[in-house]
Amino acid sequence: MKDFSYITNSHPSFIEGLYTDFTEDPEKVDPEFRKFFEGFDYAVAGDLSPAGTGSVDTHQLSKEFSVYRLIEAYRNKGHLIAQTNPIRSRKDRHANLELKYFGLTDKDLSEKFQAGQFIGLAGASLQQIIDKLNKLYCGSVGVECGYVTDPDIYNWLIDAVEKKFLEAPTLEKRKRYLEKINQGVIFEKFLHTKYIGQKRFSLEGGEALIPALDAIIHEATNDNVEEAVIGMAHRGRLNVLANTLGKTYEQIFSEFEGVIPADKTQGSGDVKYHLGFRSDFITASGKKINLQLCPNPSHLEVVDPVALGFARAKANVLYNFEYNKILPILIHGDAALAGQGVIYEVAQMSELDGYNVGGTVHLVINNQIGFTTDYEDARSSDYCTAIAGITKSPVFHVNGDDIEAVVKAAEIATTFRQQFHQDIYIDILCYRRHGHNEGDEPKFTQPHLYSLIDKHPNPREVYMAFLTKNGEKDVLQLAKEMETKFWNDLQERFDEVHQKPLPYKLQAPEQWWQKLRYSEPGDFKESPVTGIAEASVSELMENILSWPEDFQPLRKIKKLLLDKKALLKKKA
Repeated sequence: MKDFSYITNSHPSFIEGLYTDFTEDPEKVDPEFRKFFEGFDYAVAGDLSPAGTGSVDTHQLSKEFSVYRLIEAYRNKGHLIAQTNPIRSRKDRHANLELKYFGLTDKDLSEKFQAGQFIGLAGASLQQIIDKLNKLYCGSVGVECGYVTDPDIYNWLIDAVEKKFLEAPTLEKRKRYLEKINQGVIFEKFLHTKYIGQKRFSLEGGEALIPALDAIIHEATNDNVEEAVIGMAHRGRLNVLANTLGKTYEQIFSEFEGVIPADKTQGSGDVKYHLGFRSDFITASGKKINLQLCPNPSHLEVVDPVALGFARAKANVLYNFEYNKILPILIHGDAALAGQGVIYEVAQMSELDGYNVGGTVHLVINNQIGFTTDYEDARSSDYCTAIAGITKSPVFHVNGDDIEAVVKAAEIATTFRQQFHQDIYIDILCYRRHGHNEGDEPKFTQPHLYSLIDKHPNPREVYMAFLTKNGEKDVLQLAKEMETKFWNDLQERFDEVHQKPLPYKLQAPEQWWQKLRYSEPGDFKESPVTGIAEASVSELMENILSWPEDFQPLRKIKKLLLDKKALLKKKA
């Protein structure tokens, strides 16, 4: 949307002239002004025409422009003051959304403006308009899409946000969200109790990832997605394996007990938070989707291009280039997203014909710290998701304590990817309950931050309090029952593994690797035979040096190719 400041600062006659041009022929005025004028239908309503004059009140029209500018400013910059951080207050990012920047004052708050209709509040007071804008753009979600230049995409996003984020979920949906956040929180708590000090790179503080993934998967199957390929680093991996892909708790407990084969090619063997997994997942509505989490034994996010390569190859081979059938999901850490070069390379290549996968949904576990480095010392950009601007990809910055906001953002993001085949990011602002791994003491380097985290309730407790406050008192009892049942279920499986260890079952890729033999000293005594038949060489070169009958190469190129052909025949 254009900045109308030069309009509101202009002489009234200029504004009146614009309106006159519009009434004579709408095509005479700039499309943005036409959109504004058409929104009011002044000629019929006459709201801006003093009684009996038939002319436009240009002073009032100028103020209407100011209110429209205010609305667009909230849409584009509201994310800078949104309440997205669950632990500490936001830095001042200079959103400049105060009334003075739009030629308005507190005296205008009780005045009614037709411009309110652009957010569904025609004829509302300025105060009512601002209150709604704050709910939409300055609450638990910050919408960053001001750099999106395609008007269809921008308008779709704004429409989706302004409809979706004010909707209250049904009781059944809230029970589903509660079930998933319960699984995420209690699973981590159980592991922390049973395997004290063992590295697991827990998701504690960022458990909203689990209902977010659940929402993405369900929304995707509604659009007939048949498969999802997930790439992620180690943080939260065990939780995703258990509570998204359905890897059994027995398998995970067995890996904690050390029942996992050493991989000699990796030296000391791989670890449980690096493993991949595949499963057929059945959604709550009974639809099936194949889920694949790529193994990632390497450093942080080098798995990203691997996961996208899987998605591209499968789309081409299995789904006949129909990218809507397979959904790539990349899960990032905030420090890695801002700091690793592979992220930039993946983003730059994402829309090239040779590498396009039809768009990727990016989820960020933004715990505001990288190992021991605070985010203020780790990047120059306002957000860890600044890379999204390269491809003009929208970003939802969401408070990880607001489960419903996270789920709504996930649903919009999935629909967006399916419709526009572009990348989109969900930046889940959360925290890390423990150190980089469970053997570290984070208070050594961040004593103030961790004094806040120690006092902060987990996302499940926050959601239970929210439901109670919003009249869902029956859900509170349900939450307690869920916790007891889930804990007892985990304990039962834990006991079974201790009494009767589960034999490790090799996954398909591991079975393939086992069929390959390791090298022996004798393999290096002579060079292997790598040659191919002469007939194959002749056929290959003939094809390389030929061109289609309906194509005429440049004269010099043609001579070079013919000379090579002659040389080849001479040597033959």
